[in-house]
Amino acid sequence: MTRDRAALAALSLPVEQAAVALLGRLLALDGVVLRLSEVEAYGGQHDPASHAWRGRTAGNTVMFGAAGIAYVYRSYGIHWCLNVVTGTAGEGAAVLLRAGEVVSGLRAASARRPAAKRSAELARGPGRLTQALGVHGGHSGVDLLCPRSPLRLLPAPGGDAASHRVDSGPRVGVSRAADVPWRFWIRDDPTVSAYRRSPRAPASAS
Repeated sequence: MTRDRAALAALSLPVEQAAVALLGRLLALDGVVLRLSEVEAYGGQHDPASHAWRGRTAGNTVMFGAAGIAYVYRSYGIHWCLNVVTGTAGEGAAVLLRAGEVVSGLRAASARRPAAKRSAELARGPGRLTQALGVHGGHSGVDLLCPRSPLRLLPAPGGDAASHRVDSGPRVGVSRAADVPWRFWIRDDPTVSAYRRSPRAPASAS
């Protein structure tokens, strides 16, 4: 099947541009659909905060594939985190999907996230996003741009990120390259997570 060419073109851009292009797009799995509101860019082998910084391993090999492939890993042995591979094959760049608004399948998402007190909290944070959607390690390597994929990236209902006001800032919880402003979010969106700096990161230059 033909991949989504417009999405592929956007994801083939430099990782920080690809990250912004993801904002407002939809992500769908088993009847649950969410609109992406917050993402983080990781620049592969040139980025000390990236899983790919030290090169290809058995665990991160998916990151070195084609743009539009899902890279899923477990964070601290607890939560699944979903990333979208970007750039060119072999680069190792990817965008972490940090938060979104559930726009369809609210009942299923709420059943998976009973601790959420309101809908804005269902997918606020990368671990909560995967839990609300039902994403797990078996989805790593899935082609998000293929119409037949169970986990799919879909166009934004109201246009691309250019229709939103986008803010940027340091990435959450990283100890290396902690001040690189590659966390992007839709301004004033209630689903965006709070910024937390890693206690292992050096003091901010600002």
